[in-house]
Amino acid sequence: MIVKAFKNPITRKRLMRFKEMKRAYFSLWIITILYLVSFSSELICNSVPLYVRFQEKSYFPVLKFYPENEFTGSGKQTRPDYHKINNSPAFRNNPGNYMIFTPIPFGPYESIDPKSIAVSDLITLKITPMPMIGTVNIRKDYSIARSARFGSFIGKKEREVKGLDLTEYFSIPQVFRQAVEIRFANQKAPSFSYKTKRYDGKETIIILSTFSPRKRPPKTVRITLSEAEPEDKAASRQAQEFVFNRQLEIIKENIGHNSNLWNDISDHDRKELLDLVQSRFFGPIDTLRLTIGSRNYTVAFIKEDVRFPFAPVKGHLMGIDSAGRDVLARVLYGLRTSMTFGLMLVAGSMILGIITGSLQGYFGGILDITAQRLIEIWSALPFLYIMILMGSTYGRSFSLLLFCYGLFNWIGISYYIRAEFLRLRKQPFVEAAKCMGISSYKIIFKHILPNGMVPVITFFPFSLVGAIGALAALDYLGFGLPPPTPSWGELLFQAQQYRWAWWLILYPSLALFIVMLLSVFVGEGIRNAYDPKRYTRLE
Repeated sequence: MIVKAFKNPITRKRLMRFKEMKRAYFSLWIITILYLVSFSSELICNSVPLYVRFQEKSYFPVLKFYPENEFTGSGKQTRPDYHKINNSPAFRNNPGNYMIFTPIPFGPYESIDPKSIAVSDLITLKITPMPMIGTVNIRKDYSIARSARFGSFIGKKEREVKGLDLTEYFSIPQVFRQAVEIRFANQKAPSFSYKTKRYDGKETIIILSTFSPRKRPPKTVRITLSEAEPEDKAASRQAQEFVFNRQLEIIKENIGHNSNLWNDISDHDRKELLDLVQSRFFGPIDTLRLTIGSRNYTVAFIKEDVRFPFAPVKGHLMGIDSAGRDVLARVLYGLRTSMTFGLMLVAGSMILGIITGSLQGYFGGILDITAQRLIEIWSALPFLYIMILMGSTYGRSFSLLLFCYGLFNWIGISYYIRAEFLRLRKQPFVEAAKCMGISSYKIIFKHILPNGMVPVITFFPFSLVGAIGALAALDYLGFGLPPPTPSWGELLFQAQQYRWAWWLILYPSLALFIVMLLSVFVGEGIRNAYDPKRYTRLE
């Protein structure tokens, strides 16, 4: 029947029109090749080797299961860790032993050992200047009664500040003096700030907070001082970085145009920092505060640690997810899962929709009205609630998800087929077939259906797009396939939890976008091929 359909001149004309639309034609080839490649995922991404040569014997683990006892003699009948066996001295000592792995030697379910990931074994000591903020309580004669973090503004230690005259170190304008006098007079005053210069010419902002009258006039007035940000803010706050190796040698410096802070650190503090750098090779170290001269700095010990999810590195081109699994392997296996689910769902939905719609449209009457009312009631049921209920009762699985989604997905297709049958059943060729005594079965499936398949065929690629998108959405919401099934939606769900992990957003989204875009192009080409007009708005 299929061969006969391809010999039909109308069908051949439609195929030619489809080929003329290059975008759709090449999209069909690309998506077909991608789907076929996904079926050989075990030969591309797999933690099980393709071939093992051990003690002059050949093994094909990708095709047959071998217990661990076969290679280690441990007596264990469990699945062996081939990577561990391959790196073991007992296996390596025999030059005749070797393993041939797939191009990507990691499967979609395997958690990768963090020690196997090559990262930089260097420590970056990052010294960042802290903004200078201090407070000082002054008397009426502007002598300092109390202070906090004020010494760094005038280059003195904090214990040496008490009793000093503030006006010797800062230029106090008359307007600011008046604001201070109002507070000493115990009168209500708003907040006030003024940018002035200190003794070394650097700008400082002096601030008076809002003042409310008290029972007694204050003996001191508190002034807050803040270092003014110059126009070149980046230069003033530029951190200095010193990169150390395991021998605690500085192999790289990034100090910009500033003086080298490492040389300004005291010998005692420098020794403590080196001890902390050495400790950082074995574990994390908290950021600490350090005083160099009269300035405070924060010191961070930065090392590239392997924490999942991990960014793309050599051997893991698309990165690693939160469970330590290779993202490329999960994207490739997810392609097979998504395409298989979509094709099976659309094919099953179309079969059920064609049967239902053809019976309704051909016989009409009470059968059509009754079936239509039942379909409307059925379509009103909440699919997501049914999916949750079925999943909690029978457990989430590929077949259950396919079954539950298929119970609702056929309804739209049945409407199209019903409309076509209602249009075609009064055509002369159908009336002639009835007069010849041909059975209703043959009239439906051999005469009317071939002429009413146009909307179904054109609708197929778009239904596939909807099915793939629905699977990704359900997996993203946590109602789809059970973990650890490779799924694009599950990777996007991880991306929501780890928003800084850009690779968990980029690659699954890109795969989903490409597959759906190619399917839309194919659908556009099919719709154009079946359009009776030679030139349409799509051309």
